[in-house]
Amino acid sequence: MTLRDRQSGLILLVEDDRQVAEMVGVFLERRGYSVDYAADGMTGLNLAVSNSYDAIVLDLRLAGISGLEVCRRLRREARKAYPVLMLTACDTLEDKLQGLDAGADDYMVKPFEIRELDARLYALIRRNRRQVSNEKLAVGNMTLDPEAIRVTRDGKELRVTPTGIKILAILMRESPRVVSRRDIEREIWGDALPDSDTLRSHIYNLRQAIDRLFDRPLLHTVQSSGYRIVDLSAALPLDATMVTTLPLPRFHSVRFRTDGDMPIMQTDRHRSAELLEVESISAGS
Repeated sequence: MTLRDRQSGLILLVEDDRQVAEMVGVFLERRGYSVDYAADGMTGLNLAVSNSYDAIVLDLRLAGISGLEVCRRLRREARKAYPVLMLTACDTLEDKLQGLDAGADDYMVKPFEIRELDARLYALIRRNRRQVSNEKLAVGNMTLDPEAIRVTRDGKELRVTPTGIKILAILMRESPRVVSRRDIEREIWGDALPDSDTLRSHIYNLRQAIDRLFDRPLLHTVQSSGYRIVDLSAALPLDATMVTTLPLPRFHSVRFRTDGDMPIMQTDRHRSAELLEVESISAGS
């Protein structure tokens, strides 16, 4: 018997399809998990709020309230940080973005391979159990309190998903260093790597949460390298700032400020980064 032949932990399964629920429930129990079951959204939410779980397997389309609403209330009202693996027949990019934005940590489309479900669930639980330390982190005017699951910027509390919190903690710990996509994926999901859109979607949602309402972006995409959290106004003193005018085809000249070897648009920088992320999601690059 190998180390992974048997698992341990309490799982909440919220699934309205009885056949799927029975298949998943029996499999997880045979793997060594204890399983609580709910067939509708409200029952699932009540169980999630009143108990402590190692992970939740949550269907998207449920009677009563949807899986999206269960996830949102769990994160924003009850402030529960259990890993949530969303199961759904909805397979469009927009569906995935909505699920991740609601607070899901991972996303699997039906029909699915039960062994992949097992691997993803195992990775989520393992990562959550050895999650980042509870020390507070600060970069620029943004502070992260992992223990309270709370992010503030300029004194304003921001809504960041649990996976967004994990990504933010990784980037803030390493600031101002660039962290590669692969390093982030390994840290969050271990060996059960998600599809290519998952991290990109989380980064897009994180950027919306921490930068959209502010003039100065902190989350930066470094082309072909990864991501970093840094306050460039603090990192680059004014006398070290170089301003260049670059002619662009069919557009007026645009002023850029250089950040090392990477030019950054001086005006509306976070919006430009935001568009880059959306375009890369759409292109699947």
